[in-house]
Amino acid sequence: MKEVYCVVMAGGIGSRFWPMSRQKTPKQFLDIMGTGSSLIQLTYDRFKTISRPDQFMIVTSDDYAQMTLEHLPELTQAQVLAEPSRKNTAPCIAYAAYKLYKKNPDAIMVVSPADHIILKESAFLETLQTAIDHASETGHLVTIGIKPSRPDSGYGYIQFHREEAYAAEDIRAVKTFTEKPSVELALQFLQSGDFYWNSGMFVWKASSIVEAFRTLMPDMAELFEEEQDALNGPEETRAIKSIYNQCPNISIDYGIMEKAKNVDVVLGDFGWSDLGTWGSLYEQLDHDDKDNVKLNGQIKTYNTDHSIILTKKGKLAVVQGLTNYIVIDTDDVLLICQKDEEQKIKQFVQDLKDSKLNQYM
Repeated sequence: MKEVYCVVMAGGIGSRFWPMSRQKTPKQFLDIMGTGSSLIQLTYDRFKTISRPDQFMIVTSDDYAQMTLEHLPELTQAQVLAEPSRKNTAPCIAYAAYKLYKKNPDAIMVVSPADHIILKESAFLETLQTAIDHASETGHLVTIGIKPSRPDSGYGYIQFHREEAYAAEDIRAVKTFTEKPSVELALQFLQSGDFYWNSGMFVWKASSIVEAFRTLMPDMAELFEEEQDALNGPEETRAIKSIYNQCPNISIDYGIMEKAKNVDVVLGDFGWSDLGTWGSLYEQLDHDDKDNVKLNGQIKTYNTDHSIILTKKGKLAVVQGLTNYIVIDTDDVLLICQKDEEQKIKQFVQDLKDSKLNQYM
């Protein structure tokens, strides 16, 4: 039986989800969907069907290590990989990969962010099993693509070869990756039929990804290999601090996936959102007859449509005359922003930092 380990990336701040997502409590630790579970708990529950609790590794900032254990009490401290600094997804994945490689080079590694929403769980698990079987049989690097429902410029795109590369119709060889195109280009991608959204979920053997690091990112591989003996031991914290001090800030897509020759995509369609923005949350939730999404409190709307409005439980919000807006009311911040301009939220947060208003971040 294949040993399948789940690596959950949970170190981000989620600044595009401000003002709910804050530095002290980023979005992966929030119950954004109102289910009674945080996003990281939903992710853990989803993957428990393929891995035992002791086969999880959560990579997060050392600021969030304790919070991770509070949300996932079944895990031990050794399963929480605390990053000393944020260096994007390549070092994060290398950290988990080299730990697992030392333990079992043939183990399958499933990598997922902690903040995805998946509405059709059974369809997702079927897609995931296809990816696990394919990665195990071929030794290839496998990513999961999502059938696009709209020309969204907030997602990366994967182009696959049209010709059948494998017997299974939903597995294709990857042709190109494109990071967040313009809306016009995204529309062309949608119309072409051979582009899927890049989910940021990956499946591979520990040995396959380590080999990819050695070939395509040899400097980073060397940093981890020099400290290989310290991993899974009492010297790990010191070793990781030393490695991260020297690591570049680089994504796994740019560092490996765009350059590797053995990358395949499993095509999926299972009600996915990366919950990167308020707009992506709006797309996933139930709308009223005016296409509004109302969350938490008592919300009365008049002449208002296509908006997402969130207020605190026990609070009344009366909203009149808005079309296509985001209205988020927390204890200490009120955000009112056009939905089409939500990419500016990151700038708002940066402006707070520049103005030394860190208490609101």
